[in-house]
Formats: sequence, C-alpha cells, structure tokens
Amino acid sequence: MKSILEDIKTQNFKQAYLLYGEEAYLKHQYKNKLKNALLPEDDTMNFSRFEGKGTEIPKVIDLAETMPFFADRRVILLENTGFFKNKADALADYMGSLPDYLVLIFVEEEVDKRNRMYKAVQKQGRAVEFARQDEKTLMTWVLGMMKKEGKKITRQDMEDFLEKTGTDMGNISQELEKLLSYTMGRDVITRADIEAVCTTQITNRIFEMIRAVTEKKQRKALDLYQDLLALKEPPMRILFLLARQFNLLLQVKELLAEHCDQATHKTFVSYMILFAHIYSKDLYFIIFLYKKNGCRRSFCVDVYTTKGIRFHEPNRIRFVRINEVLLEQNQDIRIQDHVL
Repeated sequence: MKSILEDIKTQNFKQAYLLYGEEAYLKHQYKNKLKNALLPEDDTMNFSRFEGKGTEIPKVIDLAETMPFFADRRVILLENTGFFKNKADALADYMGSLPDYLVLIFVEEEVDKRNRMYKAVQKQGRAVEFARQDEKTLMTWVLGMMKKEGKKITRQDMEDFLEKTGTDMGNISQELEKLLSYTMGRDVITRADIEAVCTTQITNRIFEMIRAVTEKKQRKALDLYQDLLALKEPPMRILFLLARQFNLLLQVKELLAEHCDQATHKTFVSYMILFAHIYSKDLYFIIFLYKKNGCRRSFCVDVYTTKGIRFHEPNRIRFVRINEVLLEQNQDIRIQDHVL
C-alpha cells in the first residue's frame, strides 16, 4: 500500500498494478486513488474498464495498442477477470512489451502466485495484497475517523462496535457514518448509541445464536433466531451450522480424551509434519500426522497462514491457530489454542 502511495506522491508510475486480497474496501479505495492520479476525473476517452471472466484478451490488447487522445496516458482497469487463476498466456506475453503510455490496473480477489500473469505484473509493476485487517488495526482506523469528527469512545464500547460490524471495512465505514450522524451534537459515543443504530452482521448473529445454544441460554438463542429469520436467513443453513458446531464439540471432546491431559490441554496435541510441496512463500501443501492408538492418521492442509491452518480429513473440518511453524521435514509442530 505504501508503495502505491509513494508512486502517486512522486508521479512515477509503474505500467502495471495488481490489487488483490479479501479486503474489498481497501482495494476500492486504492483503485480510485490510482485512477484519479493517472487521469483527470472527466477524461473518459483514455480510460477503459473490463470486468468478469468473460473478458476477451484480444480486445484488451487492441485497446492497449490505441494511442491516448490528447493525453500522456491510457489507463485500462480490469476487475475480477480470473487472469491470475487461469491461463492468460497471450496477455502474459504482451506484458513484456507494453507501450510507454499504457498503465494496466488489475483488481482481483484471488490470485495464484505461480501464474504467469502474476509474475509478469511483479516484473513490470507492483502486486499489492489487501488482506483482512486485524482488530488492532481496525480499532486504530476507526478511532482516527472518530477523532476527526471530535468524537470519543471507551475501549469496551469500541470492541462492542467492532463485534457488531465484523471485520469488513466497507461495512464498518457505513455503520460508523450512521453512528456519527446519530450522535451529532455530542462528544461521546456510548454503547446505547451503538445498540440503537448499528446493525449486527448476519454472520455474527448466527454464531452468537450458536454460542447461546451451547451455553443453554434459551431466551437469547430464540431472540437471535427470530432476528435471523427476519433477515431472511435460510432456516436450513442455521440448522446446518448448529449441527456442525455440536459435531465439532464432540470431536474435540474425543480428541482431548484420547490425546491430552490437563498439562497439555493448551497445546492440544503435537503433530509430525511431512513437508510435501511449496507453492510460494506463504502457501503450502502439508500433511500432518498424529498418532492414534499407535497408528498414524493424516490430514491434508488447504491453506497455511501465520494466523491459522485449515485442515481436514473425510467428513471432518477443524481450524487451529499456531504460534510458529517449522517448515522442515520431520520437524514437530505444536498446535496451540484450538479454535472452532
């Protein structure tokens, strides 16, 4: 992100930018920052946009070869084309000989870092990931916007606000705008204000309801269930998540009984790691092995990150959070803080 801001500040632009990741709000913000810095807002002659997996590469290249009209640059924006997950060899080849006047901006949710297009953008420009922000970062961001409006809030009320809104920055921005309007004329935002105008995300409501059920809080569970129905959440999805939660609780109970005593409850269980194949610096396929009744059982990892690992075996899915992973063959990995 800083690299894009530096390019805008110095007006020294690359010929290709790839903005990718789960945080749609940040991608939208930086996409617009780049577009507005590269061309005047009213210049529609030298700006073109393609969207979707049906984008035809020959048309993109033909347009890219068209000289800008009374301007220094031609900007082409390509969104969610799938070029970074599927083959786009013709465009990857073209990336090596881009005209001096051309700037390509790609916006994608997912990319494969082994893909030719990803490597081509890295060579010709910048590939910037916009990942979900952690709670600390979100809190700092929201507090900064509140401070600009002369508002104050306690830490506990801020945590309650983020619990309601979730981690999506676009949703947080909308809910904060409502909150600031509601508290106009007052300096302090309270929990009562948050409850009055902020909408709880459906995902959060579902898991709140599941938590209430597992904690045997009948009235709260029923109230949340009615809220979900009012929000048109399908009853079968709610039932599926409830069944899944109890299935996970049962699995944890079984594993704790088989593998863990009180002293090892926090570490949960040690696994042997077999390093299978590296795709990139932060994406791995790994097989975890652990002993059960003297026999080894395996799990195939889908995604590895520094925050957690999602791994599965037939009919079972679990999430674990890790402190450190030793990515060396036959090294032990200690799993901490089991997360459902």
